[in-house]
Amino acid sequence: MGFAELLIIAIGLSMDAFAVAIGKGLSVREVRLRHLFTTGAWFGGFQALMPLVGYALGVSFATFVESVDHWIAFVLLGVIGANMIRGSFAGDDEEHTADFSPRAMLPLAIATSIDALAVGVSLAFLGVNIWAAAATIGITTYLFSVVGIKIGNRFGVRYKSRAEFVGGVVLVLMGVKILVEHTL
Repeated sequence: MGFAELLIIAIGLSMDAFAVAIGKGLSVREVRLRHLFTTGAWFGGFQALMPLVGYALGVSFATFVESVDHWIAFVLLGVIGANMIRGSFAGDDEEHTADFSPRAMLPLAIATSIDALAVGVSLAFLGVNIWAAAATIGITTYLFSVVGIKIGNRFGVRYKSRAEFVGGVVLVLMGVKILVEHTL
């Protein structure tokens, strides 16, 4: 897997955090530097951590599933992507508050990075440099989160569902690509 493919996965994974950051941006009257840094650090940090955890789990089980690893990657990416696509059509029932405390940000960071854990498992089967992958995913999410805060503050929820939809489609397509490459 090349850097371009890894960056595409990172962008797809960052869409949940981007969508939540838009919501957080809606909650503040004036965006301050601490809002940007806090949101980016929480979301980017967890998006970098979760693939490492998933990778460790995947490596532990790699010998048992080596012959079907491409199917596992396909299913995991497909399910995550499909859930994101489905979520993009659901109404926004989340309440967004201006609370940027650890108590408020930790659950959001975990919730938006669970899919990165599953992707980390997939990356273990593909022999990807996990440190480069985690850094790429974390930095990309950090940047998308910062932009999401600004967009949310400026434009509102107009782009939230589109971002989630695009992220889901990207993950599904990457899963299909992995399956096709390993079965042909």
